[in-house]
Amino acid sequence: MASSSTSTPLLYSCIAYRTTILTEHTTSAASQTSSLASLILPKIDHRHGPQKLTYTHNQNFIHYIADDTTSEHDTESVSAGGLTYLVVAPSSFGRRIPFGYLVEIKKEFLARYPPATTDFARMPPYGAADFNARLKQLMVSYGTTQNGKRDALGNVQSEIEDVRGIMTENIERVLERGERIDLLVDKTDRLGVGAHDFRVRSRGLKRRMWWKNVKLMALLGVVVVFLVYLFVGFGCGLPAWSRCTGK
Repeated sequence: MASSSTSTPLLYSCIAYRTTILTEHTTSAASQTSSLASLILPKIDHRHGPQKLTYTHNQNFIHYIADDTTSEHDTESVSAGGLTYLVVAPSSFGRRIPFGYLVEIKKEFLARYPPATTDFARMPPYGAADFNARLKQLMVSYGTTQNGKRDALGNVQSEIEDVRGIMTENIERVLERGERIDLLVDKTDRLGVGAHDFRVRSRGLKRRMWWKNVKLMALLGVVVVFLVYLFVGFGCGLPAWSRCTGK
């Protein structure tokens, strides 16, 4: 994973084909944000048209643009089905500049990897790692410089109304499904530890229950033997057993 200590409000960015990350960059101070991609990417369905959506995580926004796989794609439309362009930024940074940044990395990535000649489905993880340095440059430029911010606003200006419409529609759809996203990445490790502890406790409880059952069966066996002894003994004349021995 490419990372740097450069200060920029754009904390993490990646380009992925479905769930395979092809290129990414993160700041060292925000290393945890990189794990958000692995949670977001599987939720994206590229069959339902292009998407522009924002998820929330604590004080951060996760913005992405996802391309459609059901329509025809060409270099003029600057899109490739199955690709997702994602960036994480503080919620205070708003949506316009992050989405303007996403528009730019989409244009530049597809210019370097033309959809007409690139099979993104066959690219391995980090198969476009040579684009990492360009991601870093754009994250710093669009996050910290006035020229970069103006470029971001210019990129998104022509489609900002469309961005708002798609975001609102998708967020409402998510809320209707009961999938309100409040990703708590720091809980994933605790969940794993808790699952391990649960398995250990389960094995211990199973052993204790097994020994308890063994002891109970042994006790029942002793009681049954004792009852049989008494039943037979009374018939044979306890304690001498004279009726059964003939004495």
